[in-house]
Amino acid sequence: MDLSSYNNHYRILVAVDCIIFGFYGTQLKALLIKRGFEPEKGKWSLMGGFVREGEGIDEAANRVLHQLTGMKSIYMEQLCAFGDVNRDSAGRVISIAYFALINSTDYNKQLQLEHEAKWFPLSEIPELIFDHQKLLLKAKERLREKVACNPIGFELLPPKFTLPRLQLLYEAIYETPFDPRNFNKKMRSLGILNKLNEKERGSSKKGAYYYEFNSQNYKNVDKGIKKIV
Repeated sequence: MDLSSYNNHYRILVAVDCIIFGFYGTQLKALLIKRGFEPEKGKWSLMGGFVREGEGIDEAANRVLHQLTGMKSIYMEQLCAFGDVNRDSAGRVISIAYFALINSTDYNKQLQLEHEAKWFPLSEIPELIFDHQKLLLKAKERLREKVACNPIGFELLPPKFTLPRLQLLYEAIYETPFDPRNFNKKMRSLGILNKLNEKERGSSKKGAYYYEFNSQNYKNVDKGIKKIV
């Protein structure tokens, strides 16, 4: 086998970078780490790493996510490739970016300490290394596009939630308020929520009913007609 056409080409490193979103209180946040090596050591960064020999890019992204969160079976989606020639000051690196959604109540906070990680509201993101700000903004745009017609937003919530809580999530994603009556009516009309015989009593005397996402019903929804928001 003649490999000269391969051997004569410049070798380029391939990395994965993960934009991890979580929902806290009324804010959508991104998980950032303090970079532990040069160049740009000690500065804020996305969690990432180089693709290892014998490892697919999806496998690499799952490994990186597990290292930082301690979680498996995370909702993860490939975003796009970033390959500007000078994007990494240490060498020629092409990054495959992914965005992930996690339920913050399941997050392993001990790993957060080990990686010097911190949750930042999207409106308070510090200066990031290389082109990581560009990656994060791209992920934010994609998230808004996806949640309009797909139920991935539920990945950011616990299994049971109230409609006011769900509305706060969508308001955080779109950075705009929704009318409660219209929002509740729309959500109920989709047929993808199960109302539970249980109330959350912390926010008011009357309390709000808990709901859960019905994934089986969602499969039967006409995607061309039904939009979540």
